[in-house]
Amino acid sequence: MAKVYPNAVVPQTHQPISVATNGPLVLTVWKKSLLFNCYGFTVFDPNGDLVFRVDNYTAGTKAEIVLMDASGHSLLTIRRKRLSLLDNWVVYDGDTTSNPLFTVTKNMSLLNTKSLAHVNSTGSKTKRVIYEIEGSYTQRCCSVYDDKRQCVAEIKRKEAVGGVTFGGDVFRLFVQPEIDPTVAMALVVVLDQMFM
Repeated sequence: MAKVYPNAVVPQTHQPISVATNGPLVLTVWKKSLLFNCYGFTVFDPNGDLVFRVDNYTAGTKAEIVLMDASGHSLLTIRRKRLSLLDNWVVYDGDTTSNPLFTVTKNMSLLNTKSLAHVNSTGSKTKRVIYEIEGSYTQRCCSVYDDKRQCVAEIKRKEAVGGVTFGGDVFRLFVQPEIDPTVAMALVVVLDQMFM
């Protein structure tokens, strides 16, 4: 029987995950919390070590989600923007809710049906698109493109040895060196909230 998580040992040191320079980092994402009766994500690196986790005690759309490392330190806080006509999410560094890093807006245009969402910078007065997400999140088949239209991350279904699929709750996140794995995982969390 294939395992979703080969090793469930939590490392005691706080070390940032790095992307290999010669190819993509392949993360296994399991849409299940390690805590009993919680909703969230558990993310493993190619060695089977826990690298990210999201634990939420409530079902449905959350107003605030915290992306944590393996030892529970908050890396990014993701908040839904209230009183907005569009489906907007704001991402902050750590557990703060001031000085947002970027925003993610669900695409509502009927003209561009491939696009799922746009990631905009928040540092300057003019918001510019830094990433565009295309494909189908519900089918676990989508790509993240940077402003030069270069694919920097992909979500694909995971298959076990022998061609057996795990289903929609287990998939792979391919992260290229041009994007931080923490940002790529935050985009997965936002997509899950937008399309659940």
